[in-house]
Amino acid sequence: MSRTNFETLLEAGCHFGHLKRKWNPAMAPYIFMERNGIHIIDLHKTVAKLDEAAEALKQVAKSGRKILFVATKKQAKEAVATKAASVNMPYVAERWPGGMLTNFPTIRKAVKKMANIDKLMSDGTYSNLSKREILQISRQRAKLEKNLGSIADLNKLPAALFVIDVCKEHIAVKEANRLGIPVFGIVDTNSNPAPIDYVIPANDDANKSIELILDVCCGAIAEGLEERKAEKVDTEAAEGEKAPRKRTAKARAEKEVEAPAEAPAEAPAENAEAPAAE
Repeated sequence: MSRTNFETLLEAGCHFGHLKRKWNPAMAPYIFMERNGIHIIDLHKTVAKLDEAAEALKQVAKSGRKILFVATKKQAKEAVATKAASVNMPYVAERWPGGMLTNFPTIRKAVKKMANIDKLMSDGTYSNLSKREILQISRQRAKLEKNLGSIADLNKLPAALFVIDVCKEHIAVKEANRLGIPVFGIVDTNSNPAPIDYVIPANDDANKSIELILDVCCGAIAEGLEERKAEKVDTEAAEGEKAPRKRTAKARAEKEVEAPAEAPAEAPAENAEAPAAE
């Protein structure tokens, strides 16, 4: 069963592409027609591609790995921050820190620096500093929070990247390609779909279009997380059942070991009776 349909995508304006003169010829397979100098995206293909991407995202979430959402354009910032946070996934909604994936250890150091500042605040070290020093550290903390606060829980490289506007986020896409991290992306008619592993052909400028696609994808991620949780509960229950069985088997084994020890004790008694019968 499809996660969305043609009418829903049409209502959200997902079919509007860019001006014909701005198009990327590589997007030709996803373009339905041209109207008033604007390319119209084939929404039947969008439905199929969105389902494919959502299913793949569900499997990534089910495996317990992280998906990093990237959207620094004004129209997508708020939607990405809300939707990604709702499924407990990291996101970048401000500036993309260059080398965030290819130089991940350095980014982790900056995140740790933020944690160290928090520690200074809580353990009373701040009371020994001057007002000027406190102000400098607070400003530094605010800057780190703005750029890296949303990825504070990302302890290792993400398993996938979800990008809105692959032209604007080309640095993030290049880094992911270099490291072999699969890229999911909303790709408009002015973009090159070649570096994107899971292409979702749709309007990447309209709020409604972005929100609808994020709803579908984050819904699939939530399903994956629920299934993972359910499987974990089943595994724990199965292990709980196995434990008494193991104990019973152990008790049986102990009885079997004790049984032969009783047999030799009876043998001398039989031998003792034999001469009396004669």
